[in-house]
Amino acid sequence: MDNSNESKKYDCARGCTVERTEEGELICGYRPGCCKMEVYDWLAGVAQEQYKDYFEVRFKNTRKGIYYNASGQSLKKGDLVVVEATTGHDLGIVTLEGPIVAKQMQCRKINPETAEFKKIYRKAKVYDTEKWQEAIAREQETMIRARQIAAELGLEMKIGDVEFQGDGTKAIFYYIADGRVDFRQLIKVFAEEFRIRIEMKQIGARQEAGLIGGLGVCGRELCCSNYISSFQSISTSAARIQDLSLNPQKLAGQCGKLKCCLNYEIPSYMDAQSRIPKVLNPLEFQDGLAYLMKTDILREVMFFSYDKFSQANMFPLSAIEVREIQKLNREGIKPESLKSEPEPVAPEFVTAVGDDSISRFDESRRRKKKNRKGYNQKGERQGRKQENKD
Repeated sequence: MDNSNESKKYDCARGCTVERTEEGELICGYRPGCCKMEVYDWLAGVAQEQYKDYFEVRFKNTRKGIYYNASGQSLKKGDLVVVEATTGHDLGIVTLEGPIVAKQMQCRKINPETAEFKKIYRKAKVYDTEKWQEAIAREQETMIRARQIAAELGLEMKIGDVEFQGDGTKAIFYYIADGRVDFRQLIKVFAEEFRIRIEMKQIGARQEAGLIGGLGVCGRELCCSNYISSFQSISTSAARIQDLSLNPQKLAGQCGKLKCCLNYEIPSYMDAQSRIPKVLNPLEFQDGLAYLMKTDILREVMFFSYDKFSQANMFPLSAIEVREIQKLNREGIKPESLKSEPEPVAPEFVTAVGDDSISRFDESRRRKKKNRKGYNQKGERQGRKQENKD
């Protein structure tokens, strides 16, 4: 039996695999596509001498940067490297190489001629990897203990995640707080408790949801933990544009803020709304006034009724037809009747109520059973029918 997959662990926060051989040797491998900060290299295989010494190095799920190769060693995508840090050194994974790095610098507005890049010292050795994994193993218990200390000090904050530096001498504490927090006493306690250098970094509720992960109401992985790295502001106007009910329970995500997906379809709705006329007054027909009851924005269909207080009898009109009727009304012309318009089209969806009945297959099963015993589909014995024919 092959137990290689059982010993292998997947670190999706860093995009790597970790396993130990039977001899106890630690092997860390790069796993592309596992991390949300993954970038597709559409220039793979293209050589460019100008940026051959620049590499993108990724750390935990929230950090990556462009580094300069000062080691003189030949590096490639997937290598574990020891890089320069503010204090000490860090360990990361090379995720991009070649001309695509220049495109990344252009996107981040980094000028390679004036910017100061931190250095890549060398490829990681077995000792570096062992120390790196020991530091990673401390992150979970450090986060739990840090939350307890913050609660004991009465600070209104929440520790969302902890990330250790590759050499294990420093840790970044990601926290959430509504207001200003006094860290003077907290950092002293942290330094005495964990014996490391401390860096506090504030994040928002959306970033915390991206760090923790989970499933949305759509059944898929949360967008913030899957691919979103830069968060845009979202307001209730996004829901109004899409004609959604302003229900906080339905519009809020797991972070408690408005869902990021509210921004996805806004351009389509705004484009459709630009072709829908504004109806400030009812349409005038010879048999009465027709009031706008609702609008299907994407189909560009508007529903009118003669009774402004009831939605029982509504007649659909396309946006083009409404614009023509408004033009006739401004000229003093009243069309004959709204009731002469065609009937509404069949609904866009079909209800599935009753399709999941537990007895819906009973009849077909009985028929199959009769056929096995020599009955036809009408319930008559095939042998008796054959005798009558003879």
